[in-house]
Amino acid sequence: MVAASSPPSSPSALPGEDLPLGARCVAGGINFAVYSSTAMRIEVCLFTGVDAAPSATIPLPGRSGHVHHGFVPGLLPGQLYGLRAHGAFLPEAGLLHDPNRLLVDPYARAIAWPSRGPAVAVVGVEAMLLAYDNAASAPKGVALADDEFDWGEDRPPRRPWSETLIYELHVKGMTQLHPGVPPALRGSYAGLATPPVLEHLRSLGVTAVELLPVHEIHDEPHLQQRGRTNYWGYSTLGFFAPSARYAHDRRPGAAVREFKEMVKALHAANIEVLLDVVYNHTCEGGPNGPTLSLRGLDNRSYYLLDPDDPRRAIDYTGCGNTVNTRHPQTLQLVLDSLRYWVNEMHVDGFRFDLAPALSRRGSEFDRASAFLAAIHQDPVLGRVKLIAEAWDVGPGGYQVGGFPAPWREWNDKYRDGLRRFWRGDGGQLGDLAFRLTGSADLYQRSGRGPQASVNYVTCHDGFSLRDLVSYARKHNEANGEDNRDGRDDELGRNWGAEGPSDDPQIAGIRAQMVRNYAASLAVSLGVPMICAGDELGRTQGGNNNAYCQDNPVSWIDWAGADAETLGFFRHALRLRQAAVLRRGSFFTGSSPPGSRLRDVCWLHPSGRELGPQDWSSGQALGMLLGGDAIGETDARGGPLHGDSFLVLVNGSAQALRFTLPAIASAWARLIDTRVAETLAVPLPPGQTHYDMAPRSLVVLWITATR
Repeated sequence: MVAASSPPSSPSALPGEDLPLGARCVAGGINFAVYSSTAMRIEVCLFTGVDAAPSATIPLPGRSGHVHHGFVPGLLPGQLYGLRAHGAFLPEAGLLHDPNRLLVDPYARAIAWPSRGPAVAVVGVEAMLLAYDNAASAPKGVALADDEFDWGEDRPPRRPWSETLIYELHVKGMTQLHPGVPPALRGSYAGLATPPVLEHLRSLGVTAVELLPVHEIHDEPHLQQRGRTNYWGYSTLGFFAPSARYAHDRRPGAAVREFKEMVKALHAANIEVLLDVVYNHTCEGGPNGPTLSLRGLDNRSYYLLDPDDPRRAIDYTGCGNTVNTRHPQTLQLVLDSLRYWVNEMHVDGFRFDLAPALSRRGSEFDRASAFLAAIHQDPVLGRVKLIAEAWDVGPGGYQVGGFPAPWREWNDKYRDGLRRFWRGDGGQLGDLAFRLTGSADLYQRSGRGPQASVNYVTCHDGFSLRDLVSYARKHNEANGEDNRDGRDDELGRNWGAEGPSDDPQIAGIRAQMVRNYAASLAVSLGVPMICAGDELGRTQGGNNNAYCQDNPVSWIDWAGADAETLGFFRHALRLRQAAVLRRGSFFTGSSPPGSRLRDVCWLHPSGRELGPQDWSSGQALGMLLGGDAIGETDARGGPLHGDSFLVLVNGSAQALRFTLPAIASAWARLIDTRVAETLAVPLPPGQTHYDMAPRSLVVLWITATR
């Protein structure tokens, strides 16, 4: 969208209306409505260009409660604008008004950036008022008309959780190096909607993409000073605006239409769109961070402040501040934003970063918080997918298993449990059994089922899967923080050499370990999530905190993709078609109606059932899953009918012979991670055992019972 022409000379505002908040384009002009309980006066500044000084500054004459409002006739859609808040500057009272700072409207649906870059002067709350007018160098809101986008026949795919396979990706990193995406579209929303990308997702069985943050971003000052950006995007400026940095069309406001076109294309491919959203903190950071929007409008309403020293923001996020969803107006801002993305942008759900920070009462996590209660009863938000990152850095912030239904959670106990087992830690069989069967220890007591668990081995934060099996320690030197950043406790292992190796034996072990993780994820109850590029063998060179690496360290290297790994991922994930892996209730150990098999049975390599002593001492087990008694495979070797199979797991460094249960008279091997085979292979008739390689996983399909 191109910015509107020059505003009328000497414009003035009529009182206008107090709702809806933000800039609303109507016939004859634009209505502005801004919340601030502490500002004495709010002004709207109008601009004819992103780098220009204000062409007009207009006080909002109306006030209803704490909403300042006014209608400016003659303005058109595309108008660039910002806000100024007049009031007290008393840091000791938590008041930080400074009319020399241009502020972004919290409800701006698009944000335009100055051509000289996003740098904004940083003045701490203890410093003097800004000594100059920063309007020309500040980001501006873009007033947009009501939705005129042609959604056509677009409908939410509404894929049930039982069918869901999540693919976590970065909009730019996914396509920046993709040879099949037109060069002009690489790294953009439009690039993500191109046929080669959609086909890749479909070939894996992906049903939902989870986009790393796409709300408008402002890079932290310390990154700007080092010439870097916040690549991951966990530094939100605008909760309504899709980030312009991912738009192919860089005209102010054009990102909105391009985002919608991307969603429409993904929906046409029957793929849902989930957003990783950051409502727990903002880019304004701590006391020395920039004042860009909420802080300058109403610091005491929008942020949690220390009641004993309002100069200090309470920080449950590790990012300098915590958004105050206890305040009704702040909660409304978050809910209005969420509903906007569902109703107007057609997204299908959200993953909430550091979700406990949104749900605290005092210093404690509150399962009946206003935030959780409001979402639960909301007729729009109550029907979309909701995923919590169920921890923050505050006291009692670790809440995996603690969110109420219908929330799902990133399950880091699954991640760490699988990693401990496959890297060779002892005493892990009991934990492994919980993780493979949906983590009943976390979710059953609260009445939730296996699909409350979002299972993952890797995500954007940490090693890639290839690096997880190639590095035992982090290598974050390129971040410029002397390798002090990032997790020190990553559960990786280098299997003989730190980093890349030309040794065929080491390379073979690593490839097998990647297959072990992929196969484990495929056969686990719960909702699987894979990190973009893991299926291609993507490496970050051992960097486990590539948040500031907007370069080939983070971008997917499509030209260097490992075809063998990709083929195995596609094959293993087809197991998700089996009904026994998509069940919504936990196993009971009893037999389903019409089946001779119990729903789950745990086996010792000798063929007997595991006893109490085996769980703490062994490194191998069999998981016999009983459903339909007979399995068939299709022409490509994948499961077609039946869902009774045996998963054999050998985490030890020795080969072992596993005695097969007598319940079956014929088997087909679907997976043996010692090889990258992607076809079903019948076992010889009458075979009573299976010889397993060290550190391997095998999936056998029952094709005939006795």
